[in-house]
Amino acid sequence: MGETSDSVFSPQVIDEWAGLGIDLPALFSAGELGNRVGLRIQQAAPERVVGTLPVAGNTQPYGLLHGGASAVLAETLGSVGAMLHAGPGKIAVGVDLNCTHHRPVRTGVVTGVATPAHVGRTSATFEVVITDERGKRVCTARLTSALRPAAQQNAPAADASTSADAGADAGADADADDSGGIRA
Repeated sequence: MGETSDSVFSPQVIDEWAGLGIDLPALFSAGELGNRVGLRIQQAAPERVVGTLPVAGNTQPYGLLHGGASAVLAETLGSVGAMLHAGPGKIAVGVDLNCTHHRPVRTGVVTGVATPAHVGRTSATFEVVITDERGKRVCTARLTSALRPAAQQNAPAADASTSADAGADAGADADADDSGGIRA
């Protein structure tokens, strides 16, 4: 899954998820997309998630960091934060992402820091600030995620046409539940 070999999970996270047989670095990554863009999660706790993304390989035709790459970083970090807030009994499904791009970046690595703006029982919103190597803000993003019950390990899959999880009550796409909780 996504590059997370240097991930640092807080002791609170390790305690909460211990014994569940879950590979935390794999679960809290951007999956195959994260591998393609070189995303690395450096620190992960419900109150702060930090990750990096190289500019090289993630540029648009003008040689600038692609806005979509910033969005991948922002949605991944916000989703990880929302999932850590929700705990192992729920998944986080992104329902709204907005990104404002402040300045271009041509080289180096950008760093994103996601912090909660709102965390509740059924939704979580994280602000993500992305900076360049000089500490200059290049993008400000906000991700809101619906927090949904996690599927039981041995429970039969629900028919999407009758499942409450597939409905628009959370504002999520019907296929959002197929993401494993991290829409990136």
